[in-house]
Amino acid sequence: MSSIDLGGIPATQFPALTRATDLCLRLARAHAMLVRRFDSALGSHHGISYGDFQLLNHLARAPGGRLRRVDLAERLGLTASGVTRSLLPLEKIGLVAREADPRDARVGFAAITPAGLELVGNATDVVDVISRDALRALPPEQMAAMADVLGQMAGMHAANS
Repeated sequence: MSSIDLGGIPATQFPALTRATDLCLRLARAHAMLVRRFDSALGSHHGISYGDFQLLNHLARAPGGRLRRVDLAERLGLTASGVTRSLLPLEKIGLVAREADPRDARVGFAAITPAGLELVGNATDVVDVISRDALRALPPEQMAAMADVLGQMAGMHAANS
């Protein structure tokens, strides 16, 4: 087995990871594990991805079941075009609908349909089971503290959570 040439520097000579870098790498790994589990369960039970669930969940919890596309993009951490690409298949199967703003034709809304609302309600049960299983070893106060820290990292506040 050959090794990669690191320019004469033994791998053991690379600097140790800082706590911040180690935490971010672990966070990314945990995220990837959760997304795989959510995608698998949601796909087999409800025919949607975890990304679809997140989009529907934000719409379901928004006032009137609708959000401007730009606000949805911010909440999902996507670009406006990314949101448009995510919405198209959901529109085609009747889970979301486009709505125009009667006062400003440039503004477009995404709105959850009754079918989308029912689906996300059922899918929330699946997501909750997986979430509780993944976090079962953590005491509630640690979960609350982690949620606060992650919300701060993501720039979340009452208007965009």
